[in-house]
Amino acid sequence: MSDVVLILTTVPVGNLGDEIARALVDERLAACVNVLPAMTSFYRWRGALEREEERQVVIKTTRDRVEAVRVRLAALHSYEVPEFVVLPVTDGSPGYLEWVRSETR
Repeated sequence: MSDVVLILTTVPVGNLGDEIARALVDERLAACVNVLPAMTSFYRWRGALEREEERQVVIKTTRDRVEAVRVRLAALHSYEVPEFVVLPVTDGSPGYLEWVRSETR
């Protein structure tokens, strides 16, 4: 298993995803952050069914950076409870995985 992980979060449509991406890459907490186009999310919040336009954010980093990303994301994010899901990367091209490691040192 690799030490590289993907972290998923969502943000409202607008500039917040770009701001988070720039901060995480600039601070070397992530090698790359993808901010996907708008999507529609349905979820239950405080007993009510919600429908919102959001953007998915995919953060590529290493396991040893996860806690720092969690803290930074909480400081930057506008949601009371932002999505924060960590997925292990079980395999990948050696060159790409090494690039992620080198960019997050």
